[in-house]
Amino acid sequence: MATLAFPCLFFLLTTLAFADTGLLGINYGRVANNLPPPDKVVQLLKSTGINRVKIYDTDSTVLTALANSNISVMVCLPNEVLSNAASDQSFTDNWVKTNISKYYPNTKIESIAVGNEVFADPSNRTEFLVPAMKNVYNSLVKYKLDSAIKVSTPVALGALQNSYPSSAGSFKTELIEPVMKPMLDFLRRTQSYFMANVYPFFAYAANSDTISLDYALFKDNPGSPDSGNGLKYTNLFDAQLDAVYAAIKAIGYNDVKIVVTETGWPSAGDQNEIGPSPENAAAYNGNLMRRVLAGTGTPARPKEPLNVYLFALFNENQKTGPTSEKNYGLFYPNEQKVYDMPFTQTQSTGGNSTSPADRSNDRAPETTVSHSGGGDVTTTSLGQTWCVANGRATEKKLQAALDFACGEGGADCRPIQQGATCYDPNTLEAHASYAFNSYYQKQSRRPGTCDFGGVAFLVTQPPKYGKCEFPTGY
Repeated sequence: MATLAFPCLFFLLTTLAFADTGLLGINYGRVANNLPPPDKVVQLLKSTGINRVKIYDTDSTVLTALANSNISVMVCLPNEVLSNAASDQSFTDNWVKTNISKYYPNTKIESIAVGNEVFADPSNRTEFLVPAMKNVYNSLVKYKLDSAIKVSTPVALGALQNSYPSSAGSFKTELIEPVMKPMLDFLRRTQSYFMANVYPFFAYAANSDTISLDYALFKDNPGSPDSGNGLKYTNLFDAQLDAVYAAIKAIGYNDVKIVVTETGWPSAGDQNEIGPSPENAAAYNGNLMRRVLAGTGTPARPKEPLNVYLFALFNENQKTGPTSEKNYGLFYPNEQKVYDMPFTQTQSTGGNSTSPADRSNDRAPETTVSHSGGGDVTTTSLGQTWCVANGRATEKKLQAALDFACGEGGADCRPIQQGATCYDPNTLEAHASYAFNSYYQKQSRRPGTCDFGGVAFLVTQPPKYGKCEFPTGY
């Protein structure tokens, strides 16, 4: 039975209030000539409930559009200026003043990626990386922003000497002393995190004869045991991420946490490419998203939730390379979904892929799908949104969030009291969903008000638990 406790004191539930809940963001790449303007993109982000975004520069138009949106932003200092940033403190002072302090705090810049996959850059700027990171941090200190904004750099898996089995993960020998140790020491000292770009797609495409597609897509499979640590891996993402953790641990920095700054799966590719399809992309991104929102860690780090930025928001028609490079987007430039992968857990209970979206009609047919809590949700074409509970979250998290919503949050929880109209079904998920939605609607559906530490999500279908009707406004 769901109990309603109203504690005298309760911290505001945000994504940071529950340290054991994962964070989900998205990469907003712009290597294209047909994307919507940034202000439209911000509206798209809000409509999906995404409240974290990573961009690959500090474009003024984008940062201005993100102002007062309550969307947290990761920005990038490009590889091309690493040498300047490394050799000249005044350069980074000016860069931070012009590109960071000018916009903060109206634009919620929370981290700076100094360079991107620098070890894989053929221009060989590796020697400049750590000095540039230190100078950027020193500039943040100068402008009193160091406590609010983290500094790190995204690292591709190519920096690993060995990634299989996961327990044997190690960095390339030539990187350890000159770069990895100084960088990890900096991250530890500044309480920042290691940024990793993790792509099971590449490993699967190159080894489809030995890696099963189900293993790559988080689907049911026999799993792969790791003789080195005695753990069993049921998906390639976990195995790759734990290889990075093992590499960090091997050189003495086991306390540094990881944020996955890129991961994704393409929905289309060339004829000779193995794996790209809307179904596979929907399965990978959807199943990973469910893992993140449920607060599930990896086998080696089960208590550390996943913090992930999906790649990418849009298909980018000017990217070079194979066709797959242009087709990682969750959305077309016209803002229509590439496939039916909602940013919630409402459409799949078994982890299988969903069908490609109907690209020819903005109006979806009315259908009914099963909800994990036993209720039904009816799909409509209306622009309304509701806030519901994640039925896979732990009972402890749901109860704490329910207590907040009905207590300090001011939700109208009278209908879920015993004997009232929405008491049945008497389940924690049903009661929490009603309370979360009441709070969300009372907050005028503002971005960030349907989160509750990651145990709630937005749906575009009216929820129905028994005979209970959820309000759409107050």
